[in-house]
Amino acid sequence: MMNEKPDDKESVISDLPNPFSSIPIEITVSVGKARPLIRDLLKLGKNAVLALDRRVDDAVELYIGERLIARGQLEELSGDQQGQIAVRITEVANLQDDLG
Repeated sequence: MMNEKPDDKESVISDLPNPFSSIPIEITVSVGKARPLIRDLLKLGKNAVLALDRRVDDAVELYIGERLIARGQLEELSGDQQGQIAVRITEVANLQDDLG
């Protein structure tokens, strides 16, 4: 029989395979919001510019559903993926609060 300290129990539980770990999940990246008047929205057409409430260098927010999970900076990938955008995570929310 193994002698376990209270702290070891959490370690053993976290090492068990999670049956949900291979399920894909959709993350939404929010770069900003706009609040145009309806009359201005109706005038929008091709090549119109809609100003957002954030600047290009501001952090973006990552959501799963309505839940904010992280913040990060937009980046352009290079090499074979040149031109594709990605997010470099700079801050992660404490997700353990809602999982226990």
